[in-house]
Amino acid sequence: MKRAILGILLGAVAATLVVGLLDRRSELMAQHVAPPQAGGSSELIALPSPVGDKGQLLTVVDPHQQSIGVYWVEAATGKITLRSVRNIRYDLMMTDFNTDNPLPREIRLQLEQR
Repeated sequence: MKRAILGILLGAVAATLVVGLLDRRSELMAQHVAPPQAGGSSELIALPSPVGDKGQLLTVVDPHQQSIGVYWVEAATGKITLRSVRNIRYDLMMTDFNTDNPLPREIRLQLEQR
């Protein structure tokens, strides 16, 4: 499960970096957050995602609680609005969801038969 969380976090970091590099001019420097550090820390991880000139989404991940919070930060006013919070503990325990055939368990069974 820790590998799945790490995979999600690394994917989110990569996506954030790509978006940030493509649209550097709209980054809110006052809200700039240092990139997350690898190593199993239980500290919060903040992932900024600029959205044009309007503002940015700030995703806050709590690895210890296995929760994600998403905030909207308006560029013009700096106003912060909570958009969503979710505990992902049980999401990450699912073996497959919203996938097409072949399902992951079907692939695993085929590989085990070889």
